[in-house]
Amino acid sequence: MTAQTLTAPAAPPLELADEAALLVREIEQYLTARVRTTAHPFVTKTTAELIAEALGAPAALAAPVLAPPACALRLLPDWVLNFPLLRQLHGAGRQISVAEHLELTALVVERYGWHSGALRSTSGRRCILGAQAVLFRLGYGDEHVALAAGHHLQAVLAARGISEPYHRWNDATGRTRTEVLALIRTAATAARWEGR
Repeated sequence: MTAQTLTAPAAPPLELADEAALLVREIEQYLTARVRTTAHPFVTKTTAELIAEALGAPAALAAPVLAPPACALRLLPDWVLNFPLLRQLHGAGRQISVAEHLELTALVVERYGWHSGALRSTSGRRCILGAQAVLFRLGYGDEHVALAAGHHLQAVLAARGISEPYHRWNDATGRTRTEVLALIRTAATAARWEGR
C-alpha cells in the first residue's frame, strides 16, 4: 500500500463564495420580513406573545380595529345592524376581550358622536349603552363580554364614590363627552391589566 498525502480541500471559486453570501443575505431579508410567523398555520400568536400570555403579562394596549357601519347606516334603526350581511362585514361573531369591547365602545362614541338621555339620537349619536349595543348587534363579542364591560364601568364609578348605574351617570345633567370617554378608557385599561 502506498501512503497518500492528505491535503486540505481547495477553496471554492470566488464566484461561488459571492453567490453563497448573496443567498445568505436574501434568506436573512426574507426571514426578517416574516416577523409574525408561527409554528403552525392554526396558531395565531407569535411565540413571544404566547410566552407573555403564559407569564401573565398584560397584552399590548393598542385598540383593535373597528369597522363601523357607514354613516348612512347610523341613521337606520338598530335592528338593521343584526342583518347577516352587515354582521359579516363587521364583527360577525368575533370573540373579543372585555378590554377590547370597552376600547371599541369608546371608538363608537368618538366616531358616531355622544348622546345623553336615550340609547341613540335621530342622527345616530350614541350613549355608552347605545355604543355597546352597536357592537353587540354587529357581532363583536357576546352578551357575557358586554355585561362584564358594564361591571368594569360600574367599578370605576364605584371607586370614585358614585353608586348610580353607568347608563344613568351618562345621562346626568352637565355630563360631557370628554368625561364619558375618560370613564370608558379608564375601565378598558383596568380590564386590560386584569387580563380580561
